[in-house]
Amino acid sequence: MACPEASTRIVQLKVRLLGLSPMIWRRVLAPESVTLRELHGILQVAMGWEGIHLYYFDIHAVRYGSIDLHAEIPDTPLSRFGFRDGDRFAYLYDMGDYWDHEVRIEKLLSRNPKKSYPVCTGGSGACPPEDCGGPPGYRGWQAEAMGYDAWSDRDLVVGLISGVLEGRSTKDLTEDEREDIEDALERMERRQPFLQTTFYRRPVNNAFRAGRHLEMMHQQLI
Repeated sequence: MACPEASTRIVQLKVRLLGLSPMIWRRVLAPESVTLRELHGILQVAMGWEGIHLYYFDIHAVRYGSIDLHAEIPDTPLSRFGFRDGDRFAYLYDMGDYWDHEVRIEKLLSRNPKKSYPVCTGGSGACPPEDCGGPPGYRGWQAEAMGYDAWSDRDLVVGLISGVLEGRSTKDLTEDEREDIEDALERMERRQPFLQTTFYRRPVNNAFRAGRHLEMMHQQLI
């Protein structure tokens, strides 16, 4: 049963993406009155997902989420669950790649009237790209992005730049050389998301202030 002051409380959540190391995590403060549907939008923005797949929360052995998964309607507020400090529940996103998140209730706080919520107060690790094959696929792409073929592509492009700096015109490139460089650049661009490791709070909080989480909670899911 919700406490009388529940609507004025703030819940501090730590969200951890399972199956990857180093850990990818976020710390978020949100009103305890938010529904699970709203929390879905908040977690999508905080983690860096695009909201294009099905999802569900697993709380007390009950699933709440996308109707296509035969889950309960996610319009229940967090305050209804009577969470205490240290309680945990699961958030699953994308039933193909199966991104499994652990959501932990770190503490319940009093609302600061001078602050806007939700807000991200901490985190680490860049979000994996969508549709990359889940944790195993992401790890494979990371290994490839730092492997021998990746270094060979960089050497090829560096060689071209060095040649230009030394006075060679790109007009002197043969058709095969042009194709090799174009292919290398395409592969390098494809690898770039798997080389990103840094998380920045500012873009997340800017998105929260712009109401992006409210848009994402209503996006068409597939």
